[in-house]
Amino acid sequence: MLNKKIKKILIGTNNIGKLREIKDLLPKSTKIFSTKDFKLKSPKETGKSFLKNSFIKAKFFSEKTNLICLADDSGLEIDILNGKPGIFSARWGGVKNNFNKAIYKVFRELYKKDKNWKSKKVKARFICALTIYWPNGKKINSVGKVEGFISKKKKGKNGFGYDPIFIPLKNRLTFGEMRPNLKYKIDHRFKAFKKIKKFF
Repeated sequence: MLNKKIKKILIGTNNIGKLREIKDLLPKSTKIFSTKDFKLKSPKETGKSFLKNSFIKAKFFSEKTNLICLADDSGLEIDILNGKPGIFSARWGGVKNNFNKAIYKVFRELYKKDKNWKSKKVKARFICALTIYWPNGKKINSVGKVEGFISKKKKGKNGFGYDPIFIPLKNRLTFGEMRPNLKYKIDHRFKAFKKIKKFF
């Protein structure tokens, strides 16, 4: 079962940015469904890790639709904030997942921790956990990480989420300033996807 290439898949997210990125990673020949096609709301993310939450979503959406589902859980960890926002990355944006709000919360928390944070290199990483869940209960997962620093201010209109304040190592641009095709080659989602690419 697991050796058969996946020809059609449901992408288990209601986040338009994630949907677009995952679509761009999948082979063009794959038939892709989104949760909008089935008018499905996302399940409660009760896991204590990115991996657990991606599994909760993949299993939930697969069981609702009887399709193979690929779900992502990802977020930003900032070292001096003890790994926050972490699995609560989206929730920092409030009920409407407003990432402007989330980004200002990051700046506020950094300022509380260290008033001079802007003169230092604040280490952070993006983490992405992916789970593929089959209707028969089989599952596989993978994790990708990209290390970097927090930008002193928001930069760039590309990407989504915390992209405008994350500068990956060996780069000057934030993910928000990068062209998508450049970001896709180095980001956490791409690294996680590379490990499960063989199923497609």
